[in-house]
Amino acid sequence: MSAHAALLSGVSPGRRRTDRAMRGVVAAGTLIALIPLVLVIYYLLKQGLGALSWDFFTTDPTGRILGDPGGVKSAIIGTILIVALAAVIAIPLGVGVAVWLVEYGKQSALANTVRYFIDVMTGVPSVVFGLFIYIVLVLAGVGGGFAGWKGSVALALLMLPIVTRSAEVVLALVPDSLREAALALGAPRWRVVFRVLLPTAMPGIVTGSLLAVARGAVETAPLLFTAFAVNGTSYDLSLQMNSLPIQIFNDVRQAQSNIVERAWGSALTLVAMILLLTLVARLIQRRSRPTR
Repeated sequence: MSAHAALLSGVSPGRRRTDRAMRGVVAAGTLIALIPLVLVIYYLLKQGLGALSWDFFTTDPTGRILGDPGGVKSAIIGTILIVALAAVIAIPLGVGVAVWLVEYGKQSALANTVRYFIDVMTGVPSVVFGLFIYIVLVLAGVGGGFAGWKGSVALALLMLPIVTRSAEVVLALVPDSLREAALALGAPRWRVVFRVLLPTAMPGIVTGSLLAVARGAVETAPLLFTAFAVNGTSYDLSLQMNSLPIQIFNDVRQAQSNIVERAWGSALTLVAMILLLTLVARLIQRRSRPTR
C-alpha cells in the first residue's frame, strides 16, 4: 500500500470522495487551460511548416508582390541583435535595482516609490514605450533617424520592470541566515551580494530574465516607431533593421498567399527561437547548480 493510500485509509468516505472530486476538478482545469495552447501550436505548425526551407532562412525579403517573396534572413538577424542589446541593457540594470530594493532600500519611502513606478511600468502598453523613444530619440535626431539600437532601448524599457520585479521576489526568498553567516565571517556587504545572494537566487533570476526576453522578442509596436524595417540584412545597429515581428506585421496584411505563408513561417521561427533560448538557459542553469 502506498503512503498516500495509507494516509487516506483513516479518512472518512465523504472526505475521500471530496478529495477525488477536487483532484478531478484540478485535472479538468489543467486540460482546459492546455487546449488553447495546443490549438495555437497545432495551427502554427500547420500553417508555418510549409514555408520553411533553406532559402527561407538564407535569403532576404525581395519586396516583390509577385513572384518569389524571398526569405527572412534579415528579420532573424535583426531580431537577435536588437533583443540581445535590449537584454544587455535591461537585465543588469533590473537586477541591480532589485538588489538595491531588497538589500538597501527595503521598506523605505524611496524604495516603495520605486516599486510603485515599476508596477506602473509593468502595465504600460508597449506602444507607449515606442512612442516615447520615437519622440525623445528619433524625432530629436539623436544618432540619426530610425535605428536598431533605438528599438533595443524601447524593448529594454519594456523588459526592465519584468526583470526587476521577478528578481526582487527571488532575492527576497534567500534565507537571512546565509546573509548573516557571510557577514559574521567578516565579508563586506558587496561581497555578500555577489558571492552569496546572487548565486543563490540565480535560477530564479534567469527564469525572470527569460520571461522578459520572450516578452521583448515578440513586440511589434516599439520597433515600428524606432527600428522601422528594411529588406536587406544589416549588422549595424545604428541603421534601420528588420525584425521578425515587423516582418510578420507587414506580411500578414498582404493578399498574396505566399507572402501570408511567409508570415506564418516567421511566427513559427520566432516561437522556435524563444523555445531554443529557454532550453539552452535551462541547461546552463542545471549545470551551474552545486553538486551535493
